[in-house]
Amino acid sequence: MSTYLINHLRIPGGVPTEESLRYLEQVEATTKAYGGKWLVMDAEVQVLEGTWPGSAVLIEFKDAETAKAWYNSAEYQAILSLRVDHTINDLILVDSVGPDFTVAGYAQQIRTLLGQ
Repeated sequence: MSTYLINHLRIPGGVPTEESLRYLEQVEATTKAYGGKWLVMDAEVQVLEGTWPGSAVLIEFKDAETAKAWYNSAEYQAILSLRVDHTINDLILVDSVGPDFTVAGYAQQIRTLLGQ
């Protein structure tokens, strides 16, 4: 079951700093040893509901443990400040659903928990 790292990214002033560009030049190499697969990079989002100022970054890992191992690795921690000191980020990990998942089945699980 894959885990996805989602970054809600905002770049103050809309123009990356030199430090942000140095981060971009180095970050991909830090994900390779952890099997990170870049799916979306600084993509403009199409908001259907609510608000989402900024863009999105999406990286796939084989599982949450691997994603956390990458994030906590010495290699990534060495460049982390280049991102967090120069951009605004909300970073989350989410697990994908299993192959047999259905939304109706999920609703039934909730009904069962509620005693319905």
